[in-house]
Amino acid sequence: MSGKPRLTYLNGRGRMEPIRWLLAAAGVEFEEVFLETKEQYDKLIKDGVLLFQQVPLVEIDGMKMVQTRAILSYIAGKYNLYGKDLKERALIDMYVEGISDLMQMILMFPFSPLDAKEKNLDSIKERATNRYFPVFEKVLKQHGQDFLVGNKFSWADVQLIEAILAVEEKIPAVLSSFPQLQAFKTKMSNMPTIKKFLQPGSPRKPPPDDHYVETVLKVFKK
Repeated sequence: MSGKPRLTYLNGRGRMEPIRWLLAAAGVEFEEVFLETKEQYDKLIKDGVLLFQQVPLVEIDGMKMVQTRAILSYIAGKYNLYGKDLKERALIDMYVEGISDLMQMILMFPFSPLDAKEKNLDSIKERATNRYFPVFEKVLKQHGQDFLVGNKFSWADVQLIEAILAVEEKIPAVLSSFPQLQAFKTKMSNMPTIKKFLQPGSPRKPPPDDHYVETVLKVFKK
C-alpha cells in the first residue's frame, strides 16, 4: 500500500469528480480503481466494503469511506480547507450545498432522454444564472477578497470553480454578466495545484459521453 488515498468508482466524473478535485487542489496524489463490470461492483457489496452498497469508495487513513459528502468533509478538514471556526465552516457548508444542487442537474444531464435534453439544458442555464451564480457574484463583490470565506482558500472555492467549468462546457457564455466570477475563475485556474489538475493527462475526467452512460447503466443495473 503506497499510503496514497485509493478511489474506487467508474472511469468518469459522476459523484467522484468533486473528490478528485478536492484532493488535487490540496496537492494530494491518489490512486484509482475503475469499475467496469457489474461483477466488480457486486463483489464489493458481497465483501462488505460498501457500507450502504454505494460508491464512491475512498480508502484513506485506514478507513473505507463512502457517502460523497462525508468523504469531502473529511478531506477538507484534513487538509485545512474547512475554515478556521464553526461560523466559517457553516458558510462553507451552505455554499457547498448550493453548488451541489446545481451540480446534481449537471450530473443527471447525460442520462436525460434525447427529447428532454434541450429543456434540461435550459433549466441548468436558468438556475445557474438566476439562482446560484448571482449568490457568489454578490459574496465576492461585497467582501472584495479573492476567496469565498475568510479570505482563505477553502473547499467552497474548489466546488465553485468545478461548477463554473462544468456549466461553461454546456453554456460557454454563462459568465458574461458575472465579472467577479470571471476574475475568480482566472485566479483559481492559475493556482498551481488546480492549474496542474486542468492540464491534459491529469486525473480530471472528461465530460461524460455515451460510453460512460452505458457503463454506468451496466455496472449499476438491478
